[in-house]
Amino acid sequence: MPALNPESDLHWMSLALEQARQGIGFTSPNPAVGAVIVADGELIGQGFHRQAGQPHAEIEALKDAHIRAPERIAGSTIYVTLEPCSTQGRTGPCTSAIQAAGITRVVWGAQDPNPSHVGRAQQLLESAGIAVTTGILESECQEILRPFAKWITTGLPYVIAKAGQSLDGRITRPPGEGPWITSEAARAHSQGLRARVDAILVGAETVRQDNPRLTLRNGSLKQQPWRIILSRSGHLPPDANVFTDAYQDRTLVLRDLAFPEVLRDLAARGITSVLIEGGSNVLGQAFAARCVDEVCWYIAPRLCGGGLPVIGGPDWKSSVALENVTLLPIGDNLCLTGRPVWPNIESDHA
Repeated sequence: MPALNPESDLHWMSLALEQARQGIGFTSPNPAVGAVIVADGELIGQGFHRQAGQPHAEIEALKDAHIRAPERIAGSTIYVTLEPCSTQGRTGPCTSAIQAAGITRVVWGAQDPNPSHVGRAQQLLESAGIAVTTGILESECQEILRPFAKWITTGLPYVIAKAGQSLDGRITRPPGEGPWITSEAARAHSQGLRARVDAILVGAETVRQDNPRLTLRNGSLKQQPWRIILSRSGHLPPDANVFTDAYQDRTLVLRDLAFPEVLRDLAARGITSVLIEGGSNVLGQAFAARCVDEVCWYIAPRLCGGGLPVIGGPDWKSSVALENVTLLPIGDNLCLTGRPVWPNIESDHA
């Protein structure tokens, strides 16, 4: 069995995380996972899960090792960001492939968030005489899994709320001025959010007023995310970009649904993550329903003195704090990210 070295484990797991990040946005409804194989302190294989139905990260790493150093796989260690799968799905169980390859130690970062699978891999591998170490860079590995973990445990997609606002909390400028509040650099930065998610969601008024494309930019190779339009009336311009461009079959209109119902509908379609891009009323619905998991706010050094508030509607009447807050200057704009800490409903009225 390979010798244990905690410092080395951190190094190799960090490389597995680099592999996993390459799959973010491509693998739904599966999680993004990375793996590396190490023999005698040297990397001999690496890989990541590329798409649902295709080989898992462990299998990709084994394929790579069979090209680089097939004679060194037996007796090696594999590092995986997520507990290896132990059941037959669209692909075979990775625990069986690991055992068949002669790997003698398995290290993973995060436990499988699926309640019916968690812990099973350790039991199977250890019963086969394979050493197991868990929890290496666990929080970093769990971070990548957040959308999948929410979907598999609650049946709802992970929700990111995005907005670009002025200092006085407006998302529109006075009549006659240009449409943009945030800078071109800030808007370009926000494009990265679209590449992380399965669906982009806006309200009908955003389609009527702005005619957005809601497409990927910057040469992304990811499949175009679903474009979800929420509408009460169903009256939408038939010539809008989302209904006439090359991705019109990726546009879905949902009518007259409460926000939690919207999320349940999307989750049933295998959508594990959603980006809310507007407008004010839709953001208000999402926050009032306590359905937001992450916020990404772009703030510009501008005062509008009027216009639509960033979060509108009559339903949201309480505040929420953010944790895990980050601040990123983008020129003279600022990107603030964080996660809402929703208080218990009972304690709200204590």
